This record gives sequence, C-alpha cells and structure tokens, in this order.
Amino acid sequence: MLIRIQKADNSFDMVKNYLLEEFIQAGKIRGFNRTSGWVTIGRDPIRGREGVSYIGPERRTN
Repeated sequence: MLIRIQKADNSFDMVKNYLLEEFIQAGKIRGFNRTSGWVTIGRDPIRGREGVSYIGPERRTN
C-alpha cells in the first residue's frame, strides 16, 4: 500500500507503508496522509512513538 507523504523540502511523494517509520525516524518527512487526514510529525500523535504504548485489544491481523 502506498502512503502520500510531505517531504522535508515540502514536496509530496508516495512511499510504501512499510517504509514510513524509516522515513519518520530519519527526519525525511514533515507529515503523511492517513484516512482520517494529514498528520504533522512532531505535532500529531503517531502510533508507537515517544514511549506511548497502546493499551487495548490487538486489532491488526498478521
């Protein structure tokens, strides 16, 4: 699956979903588009970051 991202230089691109975390960690992107809207790195919550753990039932399938 491809995810629309906004790069650090403000241009837009599409990346494979499994590369998203790598791009975030490397500081290569400013934000990305979720089904609920745009997420800005450093402002909006991102799953699994900054020591925040999800508490609840596992809903993803492997």
